[in-house]
Amino acid sequence: MLARRNRVTSGADYRTIVRRGRRSTTATAVVYALAGPADAPTRFGFIVSKKVGNAVTRNLVRRRLKAVTAALLDGAPAGASVVIRVLPGMERTPWVTLQEEIASAVTRAVRTI
Repeated sequence: MLARRNRVTSGADYRTIVRRGRRSTTATAVVYALAGPADAPTRFGFIVSKKVGNAVTRNLVRRRLKAVTAALLDGAPAGASVVIRVLPGMERTPWVTLQEEIASAVTRAVRTI
């Protein structure tokens, strides 16, 4: 579980990260990363639209992403803000593949900021 300080919580922050951040894509997600102050914590946010599925499916995908990103917190640079926009099909992605894809995409996006 991600602590509140490690989550993107405001709509304005989501908009800023998506509009100004660097983008990295996978088959099932688009990852946006934006640098912030070095003394700020690393933050993750998730966008899971209704195209992914019903509420139960969307929440399952969100919980899986929270687990993956919690493991990535130590490797991400301080102050980085990352938003993961889920594409339809992620709900059928196996756990190991999901971990590898998201870790790779986050690493690529963060490296370019």
